[in-house]
Amino acid sequence: MILLIDVFYNADFKQIYQRPSELFRRPKKRKHMKSENQDSLFLSRRRLLQVGGAMLLTPATAWAGAQREETLADDVASVMRSSINSASPARLVFADSREGERWLAAMSSRLARFIPDEGERRRLLVNIQYESSRAGLNTQVILGLIEVESAFRQYAISGVGARGLMQVMPFWKNYIGNPSHNLFDIRTNLRYGCTILRHYNNIEKGNIVRALARFNGSLGSNKYPNAVLGAWRNRWQWG
Repeated sequence: MILLIDVFYNADFKQIYQRPSELFRRPKKRKHMKSENQDSLFLSRRRLLQVGGAMLLTPATAWAGAQREETLADDVASVMRSSINSASPARLVFADSREGERWLAAMSSRLARFIPDEGERRRLLVNIQYESSRAGLNTQVILGLIEVESAFRQYAISGVGARGLMQVMPFWKNYIGNPSHNLFDIRTNLRYGCTILRHYNNIEKGNIVRALARFNGSLGSNKYPNAVLGAWRNRWQWG
């Protein structure tokens, strides 16, 4: 059984969400057709290189590129900001430490297809379990979300700039964090991602399907939630 921590964080969220949330330049004329064709060919090659470079940086499925900016009530933003700025050493959060070690060994084995190094896997899993538990979220669903978002690539970046493991959009730093925060840092990215999803889960009164759709910016469609929950069911279920 997972032992939830940082109760003050969960309690603050609950209190707040008991009420409604207030929550191209014109081209120059060419004198000679030959010159024009050469320029066109050059531009086509350059654009192809640009697109190819972007594809190398973009996850196979850049789901979180649709995250939307929103106006947050001051008290909601304050609680989320407190969560982002409150950092404690990551650790496994289980009532029984032996269960925690069994979980870590099992999840590390499943994660090996994405991350070859065992030490790196274990460190990442400890951070994922800690941050998701701290936010009152299902760790196994978060593992499914990260698989869909970035395939566990720390430096993944979408075509519109969503960053890191949970593909967090940079605008969130202005609302609930600090512009200097590095969203490619594992701990920072997980803390932002879990805090944002917890915010949406509260808005949706615990409906994780709608919360996931909000996280993706696709409320009204179940395509993204189904992908996340499918990854959870296929690879990350526990207990």
